[in-house]
Amino acid sequence: MNLTKQHRILSLGFPFEVLNKDLKLIFASNLAGSFGDGLYAYLLPNYMTEALRASGVEVGILYAVMSLVAALTLLVAGILADRYDRKKIMIAGWIAWLPAPIIFSIAGNWLQMIPGMILWGFWLGGPTSTAYIVTTADKTKLTLTFTVISAAWSFGYIFSPALGGYLARTNGMWIVFYLAFTLYAIASLVLTFISSQHATTDARHPSKERYSFFKLLRAGKLLKLSIFFASVMFILMLFRPFVPKFLGEAYHYSDFEIGVLGSFTFLGSAILGILLGKFGDRRRKSHALAISMAFCSFSLTLLVSFSNFYVLILSSFLAGGSFITWSLMGATVGPLAPESIRARWVSIPQTVSMFSSIIAPYAGGVLYDIAPHNPLVIALAATVFLALLIFIKPFEE
Repeated sequence: MNLTKQHRILSLGFPFEVLNKDLKLIFASNLAGSFGDGLYAYLLPNYMTEALRASGVEVGILYAVMSLVAALTLLVAGILADRYDRKKIMIAGWIAWLPAPIIFSIAGNWLQMIPGMILWGFWLGGPTSTAYIVTTADKTKLTLTFTVISAAWSFGYIFSPALGGYLARTNGMWIVFYLAFTLYAIASLVLTFISSQHATTDARHPSKERYSFFKLLRAGKLLKLSIFFASVMFILMLFRPFVPKFLGEAYHYSDFEIGVLGSFTFLGSAILGILLGKFGDRRRKSHALAISMAFCSFSLTLLVSFSNFYVLILSSFLAGGSFITWSLMGATVGPLAPESIRARWVSIPQTVSMFSSIIAPYAGGVLYDIAPHNPLVIALAATVFLALLIFIKPFEE
């Protein structure tokens, strides 16, 4: 075999070459944690409905609570990650999640789910991991680096929803929740082996340390990007929590079948995410996002038009292409910030995006209770509009 053929074969492999030792450990941690998360996250809305008798509005309220807590903790994480060891903040993020599945397992009604949803909303790793990755990664391959690390979540979710659905059907949801707890603990342990990282201060510009969030937000570029990504996240969160519920109630699929479809969604997220990450580094990040929105709109078209399981497999796979939004946000916003305030800078668009998605699940729940197709059809039209808008006016300009 000649060197050219070897290079082509290697280039087709999983692109671990963009990850250094620390980033590989973060990948491994995300893989373990996401496998645990995927065991129940995709089934949770259906569990709330069937086991706890929650209505569509009540399901929306629970996800809105989680989003509100996430928005608030992102700001806190941004401050902490610029002052203390980013490694410790990321570990704390996983530890905060540990009690959540235990609380879910003992909840007797939807109100008793609230403490678990609050803890599940502690996203201390959001701006912290983004700042860590931007600081240590190859800047010429930043989009791909983010999407590869994000793919760890997707790979973790590929088999876990189906396994979670199977275990829920054969043994009950309690074993699913306790297994998730164990994998969250493993994710925390893996991060103890990464290198510490502290934000470095530029001695020539010490005043940067005194930047307030409002001063940062008044920066035109950051404000525009924050509003843009917030709009995208609102549309995605308008319908995502209700897809499993729709599959169960409108098409009468079982937990296991819903879990299998969830697995294909995250398979699509891993494969399409990496491909779009490469595309974003070579062309435009905005065009990669536009393509992901086009995948999402086509996926929703199939979902509302066909109940055939094999068509829904394709729909679920294409839906995975929309999961790169958070990665693209980090790859776009992270390099714009000085290292000394990078986590705080990144936390602003992440927080604005999270606040925009607080109302989205509630709005989706209201629309769903009127007619189950409503949030899906509205999101379909919105993602078509976003794809066209991004192609016409790229956000890099």
